[in-house]
Amino acid sequence: MAVTAFQDLPLADSDRSWDGDAAEKRVRAWAGAEDEPNDRYRDAHVWYDADKKSNFTGYKLLIADVVDGKLVAVPRAVHAAAAVLQGSRGGINLPDKDIDRVKSHLAKYYAKLDETPPWE
Repeated sequence: MAVTAFQDLPLADSDRSWDGDAAEKRVRAWAGAEDEPNDRYRDAHVWYDADKKSNFTGYKLLIADVVDGKLVAVPRAVHAAAAVLQGSRGGINLPDKDIDRVKSHLAKYYAKLDETPPWE
């Protein structure tokens, strides 16, 4: 199990809508990860299962999309990931040792947005 390294992605406009399924397709194409995940694909997520890193289902908490050919963090995706971490939409099952690191990763984007994470 692993938390991805913070990429400090530029932020999309705060009013940009979030469609995770559509973003997933664009990220796969941008990353050249049509057949299996790679490092670029990983960068769009906050967490992945290191034991299943060659399987798309091992990647969780997608927070990025491709805008004008560049990977950007989408504020509404960051908010959605934080909500899931807090139990929304059935929550997420992560190892206890990763939860604080995931929160730290997301909190850095909240800071960029000049907002407070929901767990604070």
